Amino acid sequence: MFEYFYNEILRKTVIGFGTLFNNISIKHFDSNGNVQSIVKVPLAYGPTQKFLARLDQSPDLNKPTTLSLPRMSFELVGLSYDRGRKSTTTQTFLTSSPDNESTIKKAYLPVPYNVDFELSIMTKLNDDMLQIIEQILPYFQPQYTLTIKLVNDTVEKRDVPVVLNTITMDDDYEGDFSTRRALIYTLRFTAKTYLFGPVSTQTADIIEKVSLTYSAGDASNVRNTDVTYTVTPRAIKNYTGTVTTTLSVDTGIDTTKITVDDASSIPTSSYIVIDDEEMYVKSKSGNNLIVERGSDGTTVSSHLLGSDVKKITSDDNNLIEEGDDFGFSGVYS
Repeated sequence: MFEYFYNEILRKTVIGFGTLFNNISIKHFDSNGNVQSIVKVPLAYGPTQKFLARLDQSPDLNKPTTLSLPRMSFELVGLSYDRGRKSTTTQTFLTSSPDNESTIKKAYLPVPYNVDFELSIMTKLNDDMLQIIEQILPYFQPQYTLTIKLVNDTVEKRDVPVVLNTITMDDDYEGDFSTRRALIYTLRFTAKTYLFGPVSTQTADIIEKVSLTYSAGDASNVRNTDVTYTVTPRAIKNYTGTVTTTLSVDTGIDTTKITVDDASSIPTSSYIVIDDEEMYVKSKSGNNLIVERGSDGTTVSSHLLGSDVKKITSDDNNLIEEGDDFGFSGVYS
């Protein structure tokens, strides 16, 4: 039932959450309002209790290894399934590989999960704490959206809202003068991410030919006849970019006779492209082409003298891209 895969989604979510707070600093001013020092607040992953224990276990404040404040820490504290964002569990999606467009990646739709985080801010001075808090809160109303590439194989990027849930404050200022003060704010967040399953690989094959056979006749005195319909994929764009000729006169939207400089290399029953409009060549006389406008759903538009006329050839059929609608032509046999 299970197979090994690892998309590193939770790891990327933790890293993405941490990067939100890794560039916070505080300033200290003298009595004249001049900046005395600028301190970048260090950020680490780990529980608050670990840093508080470090404070308690360093009674000698002159030790160079003592923990300095201010400081921030964060940790992942919970995971929960989000029923409100549930999607169809059996539905899949396809995408081309970033390294090879002919390789198709297939995966099931992701499962929504909420990732709970705690961000702890520890300072010695209340003004330091207020500086840090004011650099965080304005961005959460009450959420801030991160864009994270969750799956490398499919280059799947998703917006992950990070919601600020609660803020609690604790001022640990008990004890004698040798006890270090620890002013602690705890901010609790929820990141609404998605977990993807394994990604499978398959080769994107272009359909070269499809045949359907039907049996007709339901009465005993009517002979059954086999009817076969064949369709062949045909490009509806000029991929090679080769210009066959140019228009010799302006062409309006109601015109079905197209005059070109040289129609010798444009056969009847072929397709041409002028600007973004595809046309079917029904017949020709000299350099005059009788065409059917707006083939394969393209928009009929006016074209100016000198516009490039491109012919759709078998070379273009061989370059059909994924997502082309394929101009299927029905052949009765």
